[in-house]
Amino acid sequence: MNKLLAGVAAISFCAAVTPLSAETAEEDATAFGARQSVIHASLSPSGDKLAYVASVGAGGEALYTVDLAAGTPPQRALAALDVMSDLAYCNWITEQRLVCQTIVSREDESIGRYISATRMIAVNSDGSEPNVIEGARSLRALSHTYYGGGIVSLNAESDDSSILVSRLYGKESSLNTRLANQKDGLGVVSHDVDTGREKRVEAPDKDAFGYIADSNGVVRIKGTGNATARGYSKDVLAYFYREQGSQRWQPLSRAEIDSQTVDGFEPHAVDAAGNVVYGFDYGDRGFTNLYSIALDGSLAKSLVLSAEGADVDDLVTIGRRQRVIGASFATEKRLVKYFDPGLRDLAVALGNALPGQPMVNFVGASEDERKLLIVTGSDVDPGMLYRFNRDTNELSPLLPVREMTEGRRLAEMKPVTFPAADGTVIPAYLTLPTGSDGKNIPAIVMPHGGPSARDEWGFDWLVQFFAARGYAVLQPNFRGSTGYGKAWFGKNGVKAWRTAIGDVNDAGRWLVSQGIANSEKLAIVGWSYGGYAALQSQVVDPELYKAVVAVAPVTDWRQLIEEERMSSNFRLVQKFVGDGPHLEQGSPMRNAQSFAAPVFLVHGTADNNVDVEQSRDMEAALRRAGKSVEYLEFEGLEHSLRDSAARKDMLMRIDAFLSTNLGS
Repeated sequence: MNKLLAGVAAISFCAAVTPLSAETAEEDATAFGARQSVIHASLSPSGDKLAYVASVGAGGEALYTVDLAAGTPPQRALAALDVMSDLAYCNWITEQRLVCQTIVSREDESIGRYISATRMIAVNSDGSEPNVIEGARSLRALSHTYYGGGIVSLNAESDDSSILVSRLYGKESSLNTRLANQKDGLGVVSHDVDTGREKRVEAPDKDAFGYIADSNGVVRIKGTGNATARGYSKDVLAYFYREQGSQRWQPLSRAEIDSQTVDGFEPHAVDAAGNVVYGFDYGDRGFTNLYSIALDGSLAKSLVLSAEGADVDDLVTIGRRQRVIGASFATEKRLVKYFDPGLRDLAVALGNALPGQPMVNFVGASEDERKLLIVTGSDVDPGMLYRFNRDTNELSPLLPVREMTEGRRLAEMKPVTFPAADGTVIPAYLTLPTGSDGKNIPAIVMPHGGPSARDEWGFDWLVQFFAARGYAVLQPNFRGSTGYGKAWFGKNGVKAWRTAIGDVNDAGRWLVSQGIANSEKLAIVGWSYGGYAALQSQVVDPELYKAVVAVAPVTDWRQLIEEERMSSNFRLVQKFVGDGPHLEQGSPMRNAQSFAAPVFLVHGTADNNVDVEQSRDMEAALRRAGKSVEYLEFEGLEHSLRDSAARKDMLMRIDAFLSTNLGS
């Protein structure tokens, strides 16, 4: 890993842009660059035991278990301490046994890219008797299996120690044997976490990509998609369902996809009691709504929830059986519409009672749902994990989500709007440094990644770092963002890059016109597509921003397509990006001669989303054009730079870069 610290220099350069916080750049970078303390949490079936995955060291994770009833200290049960290994989540299955998913990345030198493999592990709460949940490996296998399965249901037909897991099967060589497996594809097995015994529930289907079980642990939905002769995924998904008690698959819906969006009914959860499947689809006004479809053979479709001017985009479930309790959408802030009146009233009561009136989210529950796991948080609160006992009305604080930010005064994020050049009103979020009057100060425009994504109100570690360093931060939800309907998304932020980048640049102009930003101290910072937008802003208006920071950016769209040629998603990416003059005109690497502002690039060599060559080639293009560029590369880190030490280094280097180039 490159550790190009500019420690003393970073601190001394800050004199050019005086931060309002009393902390040094290193202290701010340490606090905000640290990964979440708690990554995932789960309650046991009784609700008396807690399991949580915590960050360990710079880039590792560990599973800890706690007996809440006995009041014993946390016990480490499992760890993934290599930065190339990721302990993603752990769920209780019984009072003693958990199932965790791990992700391991390794470089495949034959294709020059990093390959990720997933595995599921069953383990006792004290770390004993670990067991990898996967089918028997055969030396006759004709292909490698990188997918180690996923949880379809935490309850398998009411068997308390069994779960349903998806299993990827591969064909085997039949030379000199009649016992070789000749079926490939995704199936489902019931796995007993106590005994390890398994039984096949769904036979392998070469076209299947996923299954959904109902709240009783019975598989009811199958999603399929097929591939071309070259192995590339096609752009139509087909979903099938079963009536209760039937083994016959019947057509449910079809959906068209590209690399980042789905158009058509997409199922998410099945309620056994109501015999319906919940899912999302576009409504007549071009916004995503929540619908239910009856699984009794009639396929009667009912509107469950829509929102004025916003996409309903998240289903809220609770507990081992993933009972549907509501759905949510984001306007100025994310709102949850609860279908369960008791949980609705409880969320409101807790939100009003807690300091700062944070958002309340139910993230876990005991089997009987009398004990609830809750996470609260807001723009100035990174989050707190609680257990709530509904029988005693006792709310017990458990763990802070981000321990390193404890005790810090954080900056408020406020929803705002600004006009684009054509008069369109663009929604955004403005964060001012604490104690600032918001007048004539250094400022940053920060476009989001995706581009099929959006920014939301809430804690953002990158925003809070810059606010602590004295910058105003504006996050525009430019046209091409999701969450605002089909028309707002348009042709997407690649094909319609001029519209998206125009909105991003208009965000900077608005900051200056409102007297918030000093025009000579205006910068743009972005990650992934946001990094692309930061770079491409120079092609459109090279004089607007005085410094550009791009983390893991796409710099050449044709190059991105070629990078995906060996991937099954190649055709989907190709469809999303499109073809035409916009690939050259909209690629900053092909327009390096237009740049006026100095550029700071950051990338990890293990990035599977955007290949590191995109930043390397951008640096080379800028140097050939005689432009000012700095480049920070992290060996072995992926797209999100999931390493606290690396993030600290990056933040300090960016702080020094901005201070130097926005100085008086």
